[in-house]
Amino acid sequence: MRHDVTETDTAIALGSGDVPVLATPRLIAWLEAATVRAAAPLLAPGQTTVGTAIRVAHVRATPVGGWVSVTAQAPEGAEGRRLTFRVQAVDGHGREIASGEVDRVVVDRDRFLTSAAD
Repeated sequence: MRHDVTETDTAIALGSGDVPVLATPRLIAWLEAATVRAAAPLLAPGQTTVGTAIRVAHVRATPVGGWVSVTAQAPEGAEGRRLTFRVQAVDGHGREIASGEVDRVVVDRDRFLTSAAD
């Protein structure tokens, strides 16, 4: 999925730094959203996933006006509740700006929401 970097995506806007480039928290959110999409075909009705761990190296800055393409690769032959996705972000020049892994756990949506309310 492609994301255009705007002023609202910068480290300044998100309070994670004082430079006008893509903020790591915004990039992480985009990568995590990609894992949600990649997990969807693996789920049964009534199931969802929740994020449990993120291991990402953000290695290159992207200025306002640039764009980033994010991908998440679903684990092959996934069994059990824990899913580990390989994630990557590439800028408009084809340069890798981030890579790593995001862990998600499959849960029953209603049971999870009930336990979260307790």
